[in-house]
Amino acid sequence: MPRKFGEIAFTPEVQAAQEQRGSRQMYERYIANGPNNDSITPKIEEFIAQLDGFYLGTVSSNGYPYIQFRGGSPGFLKVLDEKTLGFADFTGNVQYITVGNLSGNDKAFLFLMDYRHRKRIKIWGTAEYVEDNPALIERLRDSDYSAEVQGAILFHVEATSENCPQHIPIRYSETEVAAMMAPLQARIAELEQQLGDKPLA
Repeated sequence: MPRKFGEIAFTPEVQAAQEQRGSRQMYERYIANGPNNDSITPKIEEFIAQLDGFYLGTVSSNGYPYIQFRGGSPGFLKVLDEKTLGFADFTGNVQYITVGNLSGNDKAFLFLMDYRHRKRIKIWGTAEYVEDNPALIERLRDSDYSAEVQGAILFHVEATSENCPQHIPIRYSETEVAAMMAPLQARIAELEQQLGDKPLA
């Protein structure tokens, strides 16, 4: 069975470019012999649960791609089943570019990046904007985030692909840095206390 992402990403134009540059035969074998990779595996679900942000791509009616960053507490992007992801849509800059794009073209793309562990996953699929489903919105709501939820975005998975870590810079979030520094700060405080308790000569 061919890898689903190859069916989507390797358009005739891409295949022609591969043929011209000598990589087409390699990718034909890669596609023919690989698994489908068309659903969310437990491994990918575990990866998603740790993310505090991702990039969402849509396509406008004039053919231009649009990419935006979505951020939140780890786990705000939720796996609803092996074929469906979802997240709450909060009031933002009220441009509604993603919402408008999805109303005319439901093709969408997720770029999931973990800078700390130098890992990235690409997900192709379709997406829809949902406003009239209180039960779904409540399921996707982050109880620790007080912003108003306007709706939800459901992402229907068609293909996934994991990339090699080459050229991914290692970066840490403020929360990760604080967690790494906490034992050092505690030790510094302990040593300062010990020094303070010693009598002056």
